[in-house]
Amino acid sequence: MSALGYVLKAHQWLYEHSDGRVGHGILGTPALLLVTKGRRSGARRTNALLYLADSGRYVVVASKGGDDTPPAWLLNLEADPSVEVQIGREKLHATATVLEKDGPDFDRLWRLMNERNGGRYDRYQASTARPIPLVLLAPS
Repeated sequence: MSALGYVLKAHQWLYEHSDGRVGHGILGTPALLLVTKGRRSGARRTNALLYLADSGRYVVVASKGGDDTPPAWLLNLEADPSVEVQIGREKLHATATVLEKDGPDFDRLWRLMNERNGGRYDRYQASTARPIPLVLLAPS
């Protein structure tokens, strides 16, 4: 695992084990905890992800650092879009919707997420042929 990987794992651990008291902000950017159900195991799976609040929903990017395979959490929520989200200490249920590149509002939301994160997502997209989708998390 890379040094960054260890930092991200430590961040998620702190976020989870402090009940959101620590971890909402990482590198000056807000992060949430996304809890999905494993598509094969049925086990709870938690991932810390950077997000953008937009019109009462939360936007995350399924980038996996520009890897050619999608993140497991994306496959999990495609199988079961009912998820849990934790932002700081607030926990809520949400419904996840995958927004592909040709989807409505994709360009605006991609631009906002990319700008907020120093152009990172454009670099990730340039490193893979896999179209990187956005995921909209709508509280239910």
